[in-house]
Amino acid sequence: MDKVSLKQELIRHVLPNVQMPAQYLGGEWNMVRKDHRDVRGKLCLAFTDTYTIGMSHYGLQVLYALMNQRETWACERAFAPWPDMEKALRERHLPLYSLESFTPLCDFDVIGFSLQYELCASNVLTMLDLAGIPLHADQRTHHDPLIIAGGPCAQNPEPLAPFIDLFVTGDGERSLPAICDMWLDLKQRAAAGTTNGAGQGERESMLAQLATSLPYCYVPRFYRPEYRDGRMIALAPTRSDVPESIEPAIVRDLKSIPLPTRPLVPYVECVHDRIAIEIMRGCPWQCRFCQSSVIKRPLRFRSVDSIVQAALESYHNTGFREISLLSLSSSDYPEFEQLVRRLQEVFRPFSVNISVPSLRVNEQLRTIASLLGNQRRSSLTLAPEVARDDMREQIRKRIKNDDLFEGCRVAFRNNFESVKLYFMCGLPGERPDDLDGIIEMAETISRIGKEVRGRFGRVTASISNFVPKPHTPYQWNGMQTRQYFQEAHEHLWQQKRLRSVQIKRHNIETSLLEGALCRGDRRMATAVELAWRRGARFDSWSEHVDPNRWWQAFADAEIDVHATLHQPYDIGQHLPWDHMNVKYPRSYLEKEQQRSVDQLQTLHGQET
Repeated sequence: MDKVSLKQELIRHVLPNVQMPAQYLGGEWNMVRKDHRDVRGKLCLAFTDTYTIGMSHYGLQVLYALMNQRETWACERAFAPWPDMEKALRERHLPLYSLESFTPLCDFDVIGFSLQYELCASNVLTMLDLAGIPLHADQRTHHDPLIIAGGPCAQNPEPLAPFIDLFVTGDGERSLPAICDMWLDLKQRAAAGTTNGAGQGERESMLAQLATSLPYCYVPRFYRPEYRDGRMIALAPTRSDVPESIEPAIVRDLKSIPLPTRPLVPYVECVHDRIAIEIMRGCPWQCRFCQSSVIKRPLRFRSVDSIVQAALESYHNTGFREISLLSLSSSDYPEFEQLVRRLQEVFRPFSVNISVPSLRVNEQLRTIASLLGNQRRSSLTLAPEVARDDMREQIRKRIKNDDLFEGCRVAFRNNFESVKLYFMCGLPGERPDDLDGIIEMAETISRIGKEVRGRFGRVTASISNFVPKPHTPYQWNGMQTRQYFQEAHEHLWQQKRLRSVQIKRHNIETSLLEGALCRGDRRMATAVELAWRRGARFDSWSEHVDPNRWWQAFADAEIDVHATLHQPYDIGQHLPWDHMNVKYPRSYLEKEQQRSVDQLQTLHGQET
């Protein structure tokens, strides 16, 4: 079916019968549509969640702008279709397509998956299957698109290894253009008959050249896992010319990468309807629980002038009424106060709000509320992670409660009405007193609101269940059990006294599933496929996830979930993700893990 016929079929028979049809139509403001006859290659950015989530993702906007700036490439988008849309496509035997040109995904040269959350794993298979592309990488020929994947979940690629041709970690601005260009060169050589073999063999030869030429390319088919006593003990290369470990792609000079200034403007309401500007990449802090601070290094900054100019251009090109300053810790930007004052000067006449979603709790917090003002702002969001200063030393989040309380006091004085707090439950060495401290902190802040404003401040304490992530000092730790989290959640609920304080506890089953999928080895892929074939879709959404389906899939795939989730690793044991390098070497993580153990022994020794 050609693109015109596909579009007509969708508009007449499919889209009138699905939820929010505008998310499947494209045509948004600032969308880039190129004639495929005028370009050398076609890339589709495939986001493994809904349109409303994917269109709020900054990285998608960055890569979309970057690749479409290149005259030789057309870059388009596809998102995971909601179950009603998937059903409609299957009933009418229609393929998954791109929003820009209604081109079936199987007709692209490269498809790039963004793996942002482990529980979207089944959506990868949905999108491949709807595109008519073989699920397993070793079943594809040189006629199929190159399937690449990046994002946080690519830090441990093994649970999706059989389905992806090539994984990449690090900065996509460096890796994506190089991979796309080289793949096209290889395809042209194959078409000219200058490579050996045909079909699957020819594709393997092409993948081998990518793996050996670009140090950030991990091609799973060239590595064989080895197991002993139920655990992966090695990942052996099956070719002598591929690297034993993979390096991240790093853009050394962030200023050399232009900020996107014509972001797509959705026609439907998305999670974030705003202009996002990345002011720095990386984080100056080294919290032991945080994967992002490890994988985003080194620390790089943009200039104040470039940020203000990009924000102004983006405003004129979109009309959004909010500008969000993005980074892992925005208030650690070296010229933060100057930046915010400049933005306020420029955008106050337009009544555009400046938001900072990632504030660090330090002495600067005491002034940040007055600096930002309160234009249509009602809530201050902070992430103390734990409530006791001594426990915070152990996780290396060096903030003080006194700074947090004074910052909230200033916020209430500046007409902020509520405070959102993010905590973790189940960290190594957690004590009952740490759980009590969460409630004490939330209620103290609420009372500060009453002192300042005459009524209790609204405080929401969101409690996530700690998952020991790959490439963090806690990667050797096991995750707490279901029973532990259940008892901890109940304890928190019982301790709350003030009605002005709300406790939100993350679903325990989805946290355990996240832990299993992020810590699993290549055998986990069997369970992913089983769960998908049995109906797993959009498991990051509470109305769709069925944990029992996954637990049964793990059992049928003969995966020891208890060992995967709860059994710690010895410091010298091989980890399923050891072949994926990050900025910090394993030796650094080992030292940090040992320091954590020593600090916990001291902490608990003082209590006894």
